[in-house]
Amino acid sequence: MSGEKHPVAAVTGGSAGIGKAICEELLAQGYEVVSLARRKTPIDHPRLHSIEVDLSDRAATAQAAAEMTRRFEVTTVVHNAGVIRPALLPDVKLEDLDMLVELHLGCAVQLVQAALPAMRAQHFGRIVLLSSRAAVGLATRTAYSATKAGMLGMARTWALELAADGITVNVVAPGPIRTDMFYDVVEAGSDKERALAASVPVRRLGESADVARAVRFFADPTSSFITGQVLYVCGGTSVGSLAL
Repeated sequence: MSGEKHPVAAVTGGSAGIGKAICEELLAQGYEVVSLARRKTPIDHPRLHSIEVDLSDRAATAQAAAEMTRRFEVTTVVHNAGVIRPALLPDVKLEDLDMLVELHLGCAVQLVQAALPAMRAQHFGRIVLLSSRAAVGLATRTAYSATKAGMLGMARTWALELAADGITVNVVAPGPIRTDMFYDVVEAGSDKERALAASVPVRRLGESADVARAVRFFADPTSSFITGQVLYVCGGTSVGSLAL
């Protein structure tokens, strides 16, 4: 059984961007890491394991969760996988909203439910949900902001329900971070990118490693008196205005 010598963390979307950086950060901390993503993670490490799955597919997620718990005793769940599906209100598609509800919220419920017995058995668990600075509002983000904001209420509820079991639940809300998903909506090297960086209070865009360090903090076993919290890793943009 894997996990006897190393704590096991499951990371969704671990094949690229922020998820990949989180996997690398947790590996450096001595974790056994299970990446659940559509593609196999490019990280080559003996303690890194990939489960390829479309996490927006409820049945596929259930199958992957069953495989995960059969092979590993997961006591840390980091739900990072996400997509944007931008659109102004008149163009919002309900099928996009349904898909993001499944990916951002439903998937989290499924994976945490699967890992919960091992967490409770060890009287220890860490759950970290990756929301977004967009949870406080951003044009063209109806489906994305709604589901990312939903994570905040879900995490606070779980924090209350699970605290007595030694399980903490917290949220990291990044943005704007230089990832492939970011560059899907902002052209790399463009005037828009430069203007955006200049508008961030700290005068730069974030990097995936900035977010991974925040996840590491919440996942740490010593962070046992912190639960139900939201940490914005956003260069100060959550306390000001941000124009994309």
